[in-house]
Amino acid sequence: MGVLMQAFYWNCPQIDNQVSTWWNFVSSKIPDLQQAGFTALWLPPATKAAETTSMGYDVYDYYDLGSLNQKGGTATWFGTAAQLTSLITAAHAAKMEVYADLVLHQNSGADAEEVNPIDGVSRWTKFNPLSGKFPRTYLDFQPAVYETMEGLDPINFGGMPNLCHRTPEVYTALLNYAVWLMDEIGYDGFRYDCVRGYGAWMVRAIQELMGLDQNNPYQPFGVAECWDSQYTIQEWMNECNSWSDNPCAAFDFNLRAILKNICDTYGYSLTNLTQGGAISGSILASNPALAVTFAENHDLDNPDSSTYDPIINDKMMAYSFILTHQGYPCVFWQDYYNYDLAQEGNNSGIAGLVYLHEQYAGGDMDILYCDDNLYIMQRTGWQGQKGLVYVLNNLGSWNGASVQTQWVNTTFTPLAWRGHDNADVPEAKQTDGQGNGDFWAPPRGYAVYVPG
Repeated sequence: MGVLMQAFYWNCPQIDNQVSTWWNFVSSKIPDLQQAGFTALWLPPATKAAETTSMGYDVYDYYDLGSLNQKGGTATWFGTAAQLTSLITAAHAAKMEVYADLVLHQNSGADAEEVNPIDGVSRWTKFNPLSGKFPRTYLDFQPAVYETMEGLDPINFGGMPNLCHRTPEVYTALLNYAVWLMDEIGYDGFRYDCVRGYGAWMVRAIQELMGLDQNNPYQPFGVAECWDSQYTIQEWMNECNSWSDNPCAAFDFNLRAILKNICDTYGYSLTNLTQGGAISGSILASNPALAVTFAENHDLDNPDSSTYDPIINDKMMAYSFILTHQGYPCVFWQDYYNYDLAQEGNNSGIAGLVYLHEQYAGGDMDILYCDDNLYIMQRTGWQGQKGLVYVLNNLGSWNGASVQTQWVNTTFTPLAWRGHDNADVPEAKQTDGQGNGDFWAPPRGYAVYVPG
């Protein structure tokens, strides 16, 4: 299914000294990302926000991507519209898709306050964007004659007003906006921000749009941020995807919580990964084709946020899991570049796992062994991908077991591995006439073996 790069992190233009040049900075990395095996980029919100030093989650003008002088400047914090389209063009030339971060819930930076006659409350809801497209008044926000806040998740960011999607003008405007992003700007899909704040039917409507790429019709990829329990995520996906011919994926927050516990809590049992011989408690378990798996993101590794909860220890254990299993793995830019976990050119970093994912990680997942401290899984292979054997070790010393694989009389070569404070190289393995072989991983680490 490919590997996705989240091509930003919180305050990235400032931290990396790329204010208003972030799009160019990402473009410069495309050749290396393509060579590593990445197949798509998830970009931050590109719209002009309430301030030009904003990450974009406080939308002001949906159609200003850095071309109009308003809200403190022409460029956004990430750059100009021309730089953005140049980045998308470069990504497409490298056979990589590009996904927009779509903020459909909250708006900010309004030009004036208005009193909403439904509840008599004054809010900043008068928007006169310089683009002249999708101007808004109190009629476009909740509460509205078409929908009050009742029945929706009462999410409110910093007092920003929430759009009312059931208002016909809003619904139409957002559909037209999504078409514009696809057909005119060149995006291939969307990451839907904060989907708990509005009806799943809005996402389904966008997912069913038909874009044109050089007159070839296509439907957008979509992944939802539904940050909640597994039950709530599954309920949202059921509502969104029922009767849809282009279902929306979702980030697997519950799998990430398990992986964080494995990395940061010494002795946390690896049996938490399994339930009845299968992956447990996650979208990966219930619907791997729609699971976007991840180890970190911009909210979890934002020290200024109440959601700050990064993986502190042995994070490569989490990356080794998502890059060997089913699902659509998403790598975090800050981990890859700023924290030096890419390790391009060797076997102990994310880059090696991305290559392995693309070349070998095909087919079904079979859990061959699992106890508190050892987990062994095989991917059975599919088409040109030969499959693999993955070993995850929770102990502070080398650990392994004999398991029965699907491969008989086969030599296995270790292609990726990493241990905590251990640089030893795993040995090649050989299965017997019944497919049995012993597979080991270094301390608090992993090893991935490939057949042939």
